[in-house]
Amino acid sequence: MSFFRTSVLLAGLTALFMGIGYLLGGGAGMVIALLFAAGTNIFAYWNSDKAVLSMHGAREVGPESAPELHEMVRRLAGHAGLPVPRVFIMDNPQPNAFATGRDPEHAAVAVTTGILKALNREELAGVLAHELSHIKHRDTLIMTVTATLAGAIGMLASFALFFGGNRNNPLGFIGVILLMVLAPLAAMLVQMAISRTREYAADAEGAAICGRPLWLASALEKLDSAARRIPNQRAEANPATAHLFIVNPLHGGRMDHLFSTHPSMEDRIERLRRMTV
Repeated sequence: MSFFRTSVLLAGLTALFMGIGYLLGGGAGMVIALLFAAGTNIFAYWNSDKAVLSMHGAREVGPESAPELHEMVRRLAGHAGLPVPRVFIMDNPQPNAFATGRDPEHAAVAVTTGILKALNREELAGVLAHELSHIKHRDTLIMTVTATLAGAIGMLASFALFFGGNRNNPLGFIGVILLMVLAPLAAMLVQMAISRTREYAADAEGAAICGRPLWLASALEKLDSAARRIPNQRAEANPATAHLFIVNPLHGGRMDHLFSTHPSMEDRIERLRRMTV
């Protein structure tokens, strides 16, 4: 069901993008918008992982420099039926983690130094299993496409603001005004909905991979509490990447409301606990 919902939301985001192109430039504008979306997503497909790892100062570590972490990732990847991803560590006091990469063969898992200090082995295994679930189901690619489309929609709306758009469109000048205001908002809401859907699915699959739902539930409790107290300066400087992290790295906005990239932490933990009943 989660994949069906994600597909519907992605289709809606693409349709919104093409609709904006039509309102801006008629049929030709719609085609240009589609080509632009394809081009930006192709670029993101090949380069997004390198960009996000660089943004957060992640350094790759090998089995020699981080043997316990590497062995845990290797073992969990085997349970998930995945190739062993590259492993990165971010020098960041906030306990957090994310996965990136266009497919399981080109994936990476990144953890902060804070998470290595805050969690015990079982809790860390739950977090890594969650991130491997994102890789297994190609959520990293889905979220890259989603973020790219949402950003492009905002850019097209800005074009409408500066150039006036196609006032001969079926909605007239009012349509252009509505486009400027509502299109970026709608794109953001769809992006948030997709992100939250994938987080719920990764929690469930991650619990299955590590075999202990309560390991991940305990980890989420600790991570949520720490994220409220410890700032993540790199994430604050790059808020568009917040949806990649297992818990929201930004201060504020952690409730399950309309503009949150993450579901309610209480709801996530309760779902995991119900898996043990």
